[in-house]
Amino acid sequence: MRYIFLLIGFKFFWGSCDEAADAGKMKQVNDGNLQWDERGYLFFCLCMGRFGNQADHFLGSLAFAKDINRTLVIPSWRTYKNIRFTEWFKLKPIQEYHRAVLAEDFMEYLAPQHWPPGNRTGFCFSYTQYPCEMKKGNPFGPYWSELGVDFDNTVNYNVGYSDIARWKKEFPPEKYPVLALKGAPAAFPVQEENRDLQRYLQWSDTIKGEAEKYINQNFPNQTFVGIHLRNGLDWENACKHVDGSTNFMSSPQCLGFNGKEHVTSKLCLPPKEEILRLTQKVVLQTGAKVVYVATDKYSMVKELEDNLQPQKVKVYHQDPWLPQIDLYVLGQADHFIGNCVSSFTSFVTRERNVHGKPTSFWGFS
Repeated sequence: MRYIFLLIGFKFFWGSCDEAADAGKMKQVNDGNLQWDERGYLFFCLCMGRFGNQADHFLGSLAFAKDINRTLVIPSWRTYKNIRFTEWFKLKPIQEYHRAVLAEDFMEYLAPQHWPPGNRTGFCFSYTQYPCEMKKGNPFGPYWSELGVDFDNTVNYNVGYSDIARWKKEFPPEKYPVLALKGAPAAFPVQEENRDLQRYLQWSDTIKGEAEKYINQNFPNQTFVGIHLRNGLDWENACKHVDGSTNFMSSPQCLGFNGKEHVTSKLCLPPKEEILRLTQKVVLQTGAKVVYVATDKYSMVKELEDNLQPQKVKVYHQDPWLPQIDLYVLGQADHFIGNCVSSFTSFVTRERNVHGKPTSFWGFS
């Protein structure tokens, strides 16, 4: 782990007058700062896919926690190990939207007394009595184990995430103070009504500092176009049979959520000619002299520079040690071109929408 974060004197930010009115339901914990919330907690594993998918699930789960009025136990991000939320994002903005506590702090300060070993129940979505195995497989097992959680009991549920009344009726905090779900209580891709919650995902000073350092060292104060190329072998295979689909991965971000528009192979895996054409068009529109490329495989730096030679454009690609650095830089671009089907692009698009910055998509007019 490259960075270590210390949380000192941590307190909840209540976020609304309604929540403040019943703050009496909170009980002090021995450390004198963190408090137990009798309205209950929502705890889960962000165990779907890579970061882009996890971010979609996080936003939907954040909305769900607020809807059922439980304090959100903010899960670790999951790579090959658990990553503390605050390594990549700030905690306070999340708390401005809803009550929240980091999973690591919950386990250290609250769980020993209020959710002790021997009294930990896990919840699995199922329409049958199929065994609920909270820790079976990777990343489920490693995620909970790294937080020091074992489960003593399990419950199967079949309540939809939009049926808030049933959640409150069937799983009251008096009976189930901690709802520890096997997976995130949210749809993928993130639903339209929750996309704006991106405004509460604000980059940590560490991510911001490293990304800004790269910008300032390479193209400070310059107009630049950011592009995202998704062209790895796994993506090629995923895009082979998309023609005619109305909802494929993150495609609603440009096709809409009504299911009337169709995904095309050009939208999913744009040919080189489309990438060169649209990049040049946006460069001419913006007057940019810099193009920044983020990709999972092939950056096309030479092809782009050759095609943009008349405009004297410099193309940069850094392949950072953390993809979050790419995400930050793309968010700062004067114009961004992304892949409509990609959740990585969707993260950038949501952030740019919050700040009113323009975005285009390959193969989409």
